[in-house]
Amino acid sequence: MTVGLFIPCYIDQFYPRAGIATLQLLEKVGCTVEYPREQTCCGQPLANSGMEKEARPIYAHFVETFRSYDYVVCPSGSCVYHVTHHYDTLEQTETVRRLRERTFELADFLVNVVGVKQLNARFPARVGVHNSCHGLRGLRLGESSERVGADFSYYRYLLGMVDGVELVPLDRVDECCGFGGTFSVNQPELSTKMGRDRIADHLRHGTEVITSGDMSCLMHLEGLIRREGLPLRVMHVAEILNG
Repeated sequence: MTVGLFIPCYIDQFYPRAGIATLQLLEKVGCTVEYPREQTCCGQPLANSGMEKEARPIYAHFVETFRSYDYVVCPSGSCVYHVTHHYDTLEQTETVRRLRERTFELADFLVNVVGVKQLNARFPARVGVHNSCHGLRGLRLGESSERVGADFSYYRYLLGMVDGVELVPLDRVDECCGFGGTFSVNQPELSTKMGRDRIADHLRHGTEVITSGDMSCLMHLEGLIRREGLPLRVMHVAEILNG
């Protein structure tokens, strides 16, 4: 299969290593990966700020850029959720519908499309998983506490294939980190308090590395970790799965 790799703005600008790890990981599991250089933002920041009309040309550009690929894969639950759930404001042509159906978050793609059963990777560390709100409650990448059902997590499943990883249990496994995009700008005090709560949970249980499928959440937590000199690192899950 040929995969179009979509890299979110903040990974492109601040965490390119997460994008490179995603590319390498997809190639390791047998995908032919292309990175269309004309790609831009998915339009989520504008839409979340109440300017969805202004975002529609960005949506249309995204569709045109990625329409020819078998699948579109992105290392971000929030961006994927926006494409799959909010591109309903476009005219639902066959091309748009197909693109929305075939755009996947990385872990979802590895588990449900590729069907990964093993990974040749090693990462000796105590790892705590941060579940992003869009990934958990929007894309159903894991079970959230407000729903009754079987416990599952695509991230824990995949990390369990990595030699040396010790998954750390947390008190509140699905609590928001407080980032929320523009929420962290409009409500900085509340956002900071929520971030500190999440970090404290990891510290109580001896986490060495916090990982997530959303680098935006990790960026928020890393800012607090670096300012306060805490003994923690953040890494996108693709970096760990890539070994």
